[in-house]
Amino acid sequence: MSWRVVMISSNAKLDYKLDYLVVRTADEVKRIHLSEIGVLLVESTAVSLTAYLLCELTQRKIKVIFCDHKRDPMAELVPTCGSHDGSARLYRQMNWPRSLCEAVWTEILREKLRRQRNHLRRRGFPQAEMINGYLEQLQQNDATNREGLAAKVYFNALFGSGFTRADDTPLNAALNYGYSLLLSAINREISAAGYLNQLGIAHRNTFNPFNLGCDFIEPLRPLVDGAVLSMSPRQLGKEEKTALVQLLNKPVLYDGRNQYLLYALRLYCAGIFRALDGGGISQIKWIDYE
Repeated sequence: MSWRVVMISSNAKLDYKLDYLVVRTADEVKRIHLSEIGVLLVESTAVSLTAYLLCELTQRKIKVIFCDHKRDPMAELVPTCGSHDGSARLYRQMNWPRSLCEAVWTEILREKLRRQRNHLRRRGFPQAEMINGYLEQLQQNDATNREGLAAKVYFNALFGSGFTRADDTPLNAALNYGYSLLLSAINREISAAGYLNQLGIAHRNTFNPFNLGCDFIEPLRPLVDGAVLSMSPRQLGKEEKTALVQLLNKPVLYDGRNQYLLYALRLYCAGIFRALDGGGISQIKWIDYE
């Protein structure tokens, strides 16, 4: 089972040898067996990789995330086809009933609001009861936009009444970094399962190649919110980024069993796919990270 998140943060050459990722720097050579790796984060632009290594990483469904010169995630490696019966799955995906998509999306939002409410309660914020009110008012497909109203209350409670997600601040940079790592891990599971990420059940942005991942991530966002609030970042430096990367290795509960988050995401996505493929919302099980 893959479980390691490998970060390459300085000048290095990466290649493949006998089922190992070989990391060569000026000072040393390290080897990591590919079976252990779930995510490879290439944080530095002073890194070179062999095409053979990229092929092996893709074949083994290892998520590769590339960062820009500011060390912020900017791209990821996505296989053309992640499943042997990918064509059949794509046909099913394109024919998911609209009513079932709306039912699944409503449950995703319901769990997101629960997590936001619980997060505020744990920290002693009275606004948790306002979120609970929105949760009770949630309608099919969120026809009255309870999610949007809850988001304003939630973020203002956590980060202050003047906070907006559009601000260019270290706080928002940390949130965006954490969300992007979590989204990349979810994208890996969607591609590996043979589904098309561009086709979301609620997110339908023409310019977003990860609409489906953006649907699935919603109940997990409070995990990043809590980590960022606890670190109160004055900058998004190496220490803060490392802490956010390590969230992928966080112990969680899924279906009553202890898992690392990186593996629990695979089980979580599989449950949603079973629901959308005709099993109904009873197939969805949530990751308990509280």
